[in-house]
Formats: sequence, C-alpha cells, structure tokens
Amino acid sequence: METNFLPQDPSHQLRRYDLDWLRVIAFAILIFFHVGMFFNHWGWHIKNNDITSAVEWPMRFSSQWRMALLFMISGAGVYFALGSRGAGAFMKERFVRIFVPLLFGMFVIVPPQIFFERLTQGQTYSYSEFYKTVFEFQAYPDGSFSWHHLWYLAYIFFYSLLGLPLLLFLRRNHRLTERIANAFKSPFLLIAIPVVWHVTGSAFLGEKFPTTHNLVRDWNEHFHDFTLFVTGFVFCTQVAFWETMKKYRKLTLGIWVTLTFILYAFYWTSDRDIEGAERLLYEIIKTVNAWCILLSFFGFGYTYLRFSNPFLKYANEAVYPFYILHQTVIIILAYPLIDSPSHWLAKFAYLCIATFSVCLALYHFLIRRFDALRIVFGLKLNKSKKRSEAGAPISSIS
Repeated sequence: METNFLPQDPSHQLRRYDLDWLRVIAFAILIFFHVGMFFNHWGWHIKNNDITSAVEWPMRFSSQWRMALLFMISGAGVYFALGSRGAGAFMKERFVRIFVPLLFGMFVIVPPQIFFERLTQGQTYSYSEFYKTVFEFQAYPDGSFSWHHLWYLAYIFFYSLLGLPLLLFLRRNHRLTERIANAFKSPFLLIAIPVVWHVTGSAFLGEKFPTTHNLVRDWNEHFHDFTLFVTGFVFCTQVAFWETMKKYRKLTLGIWVTLTFILYAFYWTSDRDIEGAERLLYEIIKTVNAWCILLSFFGFGYTYLRFSNPFLKYANEAVYPFYILHQTVIIILAYPLIDSPSHWLAKFAYLCIATFSVCLALYHFLIRRFDALRIVFGLKLNKSKKRSEAGAPISSIS
C-alpha cells in the first residue's frame, strides 16, 4: 500500500510523485524552449527566415530555472538510487542508463542536427558523405563530433561518479544534514545563503569561464550545476527541508512573481548595457528570482502533486526518450520551413505539435516495445521494469 508522505526515516523509500511530475513538466517545457530557438535572436543550429524577439520573452523566464530544476531532481534521484543498491551497482546503473544513451546519441541522434546545420551553411554533400566525418572525432563546430543537447547526460554522469564519495558521506551522516535542515528552517537563510553562494561563484568564474558545455573547461557551469545537483540530493535526506519549502511556498511565490515583473520591466525588454554596480544588482535579483522559483515549485509540488495517475506512469518513462529525440526531430522538421512565407506563429505551433507527435509515435510504437531500443534510450528492460515499478521512489535518470 502506497502512502503520500516522505517518512522521517530517509532509508524508508516511497515514490516521490511530486518530483516525477516536476520532471515531466520540466522536460515538456524544454521542447517548447528548443522550438523557440528556431525563431529568436540567440545562437542556434538553424534559424527561421523571420526572427522575432517576441518568442524570447517567455524563454527568458524559463531559462532562469528549467535546467536548474532538472539538476536538482537528478540529485534527488541519486539519493534514492543509492538507497536501493551499493556503490558498485549504482555505478553500473549509471553507465548503462546514462553513458550508453549518451554514446548512442552522439553517433545516431545528434549527427542529423549537424548535417542540416551544414546544409544551411552551403554544404551540398549527402548524409552518407557527411556521416563519415563524424568518425574523424573532431569536435564541433570545426568537426562533426558532439553531444549537442545531450550535454546534460554527460554532466550528470560525471557528477554522479566523481561526486559519489561526497554523496555517500552526506547520506550516511544523518545528524549533519539534520542540522543543516534545522538551520534552513529560517526563510531568510533558506534564500540568502544559496543566493550569496551562486552570485559569488559567478563573480569569480563567470567571465573567465563562459558557458560552453565543454566538459573540461565549463567551470562556471559546473560550479552552479553541481551545487544544484548536490542540493537536490541533500533535500531528500530530511523531511524538514520539504516541510520548510511547503510552509513558505506562498512567500517564495510572491517574491519571484514580484522580481519577475521587475526583471521584465527594467532588464529583459530593453537593450541597454548593464555595467558596474547595476550589473551586480541585476545578478542578485536574477539569482533570488530563480532560487525562489525553484523553492516554490518544490513547495507547491510537495503540497499538491503527491499522487499518481495513468498519465504520469506513462509520461515518467516516455520523458527520457523524448528528451533524447526532441532536438533532432525539431531540426529535421524545421529545416524545410526556413524559407516558408508562413507566419512564425504558425510555424511555431506546427513544430510543437509535430515534435510531440513524432516523439510520441517513436516511443509508443518502437522504443518502449523492443529491449534493444530500451537500452540505448536509457530505459529498463521490460522484465526488470515490471519488477521495479512497485515502490520505486523516483527514476534515477532525471
């Protein structure tokens, strides 16, 4: 019999449906976000003939927190995964369910994205001629070897393995995390300490190490992402964290709604340069805004989303193949539309609907039915899936 509360004993594992819901929602938003990249002024692989700033306005909001949310949920998934297996079995599971899909993606899923980008740059070769260049193993953009949108898999794979000693230490030291949870019962500390940490890190690392998704040189991105990953892990060690976020969910909601209005009014809809003290103020406002969004999402999710239904059971497995497939599907569908005279809104709507439809068809009729495809898309085999469905706390692949 399932219960919808997190027990005081963190070793007693129950399904965290609220985290499942947030994970599904975050990945769904990611598809809309990448469709939007075809139409905005930001750098991307291919671009529509009609570029607009209008699509950037909602994208600015979601870009503040969508990947942060996923890294925190990934950390939560690792907490539960370590509770049901030893370190060796955990590392094996990470390899099979993250590294194998990453390799598959780099050789099968990502190359079409680079191929269509090269066609927009004037190349005229066939796909078979292009595909040979992948095996030159020259890094993109000069070459054709890349993980593109699958950088997230590479990062959580290495965070899981390299951070394993720290994560095991935190999981075993219940009193330490209890003291941290008690300290963070203060809403001021819950907001202020993470904000100071992230703003200070950006001040030292941001300019020197701009985000590139190059694993060995992306130190500012690692600072933030690994912090969020560990934070998600630590949150799952104590009920007190979730009760605090639940208690102050309306406060954090009010803060981020107010700050989002300020960001749009004074920063996100203007083209002026922000320098000096105003730049620091902007970074503080933006960081408080993003962190309060995450706290309120977790707080409201913990309050209202601790339930399951047939949609969640289906979507929670489908979301991983959707993530792997979606950007390639978007680019293949968008390429013929580049010079179409249709309004960008019509193209946007078509690409969203078509991308979801194609990914759903591939998942429902192929990926979920054949074990060979389940392996390369990071899913459990059908037999092991049936054995593990009851009582699994949260998918460890987030």
